Amino acid sequence: MVVGAGSAGCALAFRLSEAGASVIVVEAGGSDAGPFIQMPAALSYPMNMRRYDWGFLSVPEPHLGGRRMIVPRGRVIGGSSSINGMVFVRGHPRDFDTWAEMGAHGWAWADVLPYFRRMESWHGDNGHGSGVPTPWRGRSGPLHVTRGAQRNPLYRAFIEAGRQAGYPLTDDYNGYRQEGFGPMEMTVWRGRRWSAANAYLRPALKRRGCTLVRAFARRVVIEEGRARGVEVARRGRIGMIRARREVVIAAGAINSPKLLMLSGIGPARHLAEHGIPVLADRPGVGQNLQDHLELYIQYASRQPITLYRHWNLFSKALIGAQWLLTKSGIGASNQFESAGFIRSRAGVEYPDIQYHFLPMAVRYDGRAVADGHGFQAHVGPMRSPSRGAVTLASAEPAAAPHILFNYMSHEDDWRDFRTCIRLTREIFAQPAFAPHVKHEISPGENVQSDDELDCFIREHAESAFHPCGTCRMGATEDPRAVVDPECRVIGARGLRVADSSVFPRITNGNLNAPSIMVGEKAADMILGRTPLPREELAPWIHPRWREAQR
Repeated sequence: MVVGAGSAGCALAFRLSEAGASVIVVEAGGSDAGPFIQMPAALSYPMNMRRYDWGFLSVPEPHLGGRRMIVPRGRVIGGSSSINGMVFVRGHPRDFDTWAEMGAHGWAWADVLPYFRRMESWHGDNGHGSGVPTPWRGRSGPLHVTRGAQRNPLYRAFIEAGRQAGYPLTDDYNGYRQEGFGPMEMTVWRGRRWSAANAYLRPALKRRGCTLVRAFARRVVIEEGRARGVEVARRGRIGMIRARREVVIAAGAINSPKLLMLSGIGPARHLAEHGIPVLADRPGVGQNLQDHLELYIQYASRQPITLYRHWNLFSKALIGAQWLLTKSGIGASNQFESAGFIRSRAGVEYPDIQYHFLPMAVRYDGRAVADGHGFQAHVGPMRSPSRGAVTLASAEPAAAPHILFNYMSHEDDWRDFRTCIRLTREIFAQPAFAPHVKHEISPGENVQSDDELDCFIREHAESAFHPCGTCRMGATEDPRAVVDPECRVIGARGLRVADSSVFPRITNGNLNAPSIMVGEKAADMILGRTPLPREELAPWIHPRWREAQR
């Protein structure tokens, strides 16, 4: 039984059913049909629609002026892969080597690269078949990965400005070298969002042994130390679905720890406060919550070439009509077509700042912040030392949990964000943007000192919606670990967790790709298969790190 039809859960259903296993997928959300989800350019709509989202909010964040941050999580077939920005980033190889060093043995880069390759059909040549073969990328997996056409000249201006600012270029940040400026990749195929539901779940459901059950998972039923099934609410009734072999929780970084705690697995004192019998005292459940914060650095455009010219009802209707009829045009791209990964300062081992470029000044909620043409870079540090927690607000399964990210609680966060702003200004000051930059909109040219920047950060930093780490993977003897390196819950038999919650540390970039990889790799573990052979392809890494390994 797989609880959650999200990124990892869909991959699990596909691989387990492919091997002939009988699989039940339990999902509380509804259908992902319709243009709001399937049209890539409409990405801001499902993220802000209660129909598709759990509607979570953080508690007031103490270091962000008490702001409550939205925490969009997909309550729909495909999970968050059906409401996200469709950006495809594997992460840096050192991310996964660090996982192994933290006790997630068997999850180093050489171990996970074969699964990244297995899961993808890479179209670095935009599907024309003319791309140079590369050992880094897969060509026959269920998940199609493409690149935008970069028809807007601002995309190439951003890449060229990065080069002029002294940074390298990279042809494939998911391949040999993440560091640098280059094209951004997306999970879009033939003009449609290629979510985990489209890539994995729909093909799995065509098999005889795979069944989707629309129900809300209330708790895992554990008898004599073993998971026997899941108590669910369905059509106004509460019942139990039994699992013959195993229960695999793939409900995401917020709902997976919540479900474990409701089932009696978690910090004993916290469970006792809510009157929940303690079946396994695991203090790490719900802890280690991580996320990426980002800022929008925005500029007014001298030329009327941005997406703002389409920001009216008539143009949106034309874009929608073209997409509905042909699955082409502006509607067929998420509009994130240029990227950058750089190091914040000399001596940093590998990139710790990420850029998404967008040829319009707009928020994730779809509100245009500039009254006219503009463009922006989304920028933020990748490896914040701040940690938060997901805890229960109530023993009632339907109650939303308490979510505290504890953003900006470490002094390094403030230093790194100031650096992000100042380096971004340097990039937009390069000759490539001289024909385009009119003036700075945000933060604004009058915001210069550390105190002024800190005030801007406090008021305007936004989540990039990458929560992870709340059911951390590690060695069995590690008291902070929740699952072992085979994703088995420590302290309960027949129960696993496989999604972004098991990440020991957040990866460099967007989390959809590594979340799917976890589902792919966990499926082989559940089936008792020998892992795919390690692939020792050495990436480009900071020379100091190479020297340290000798």
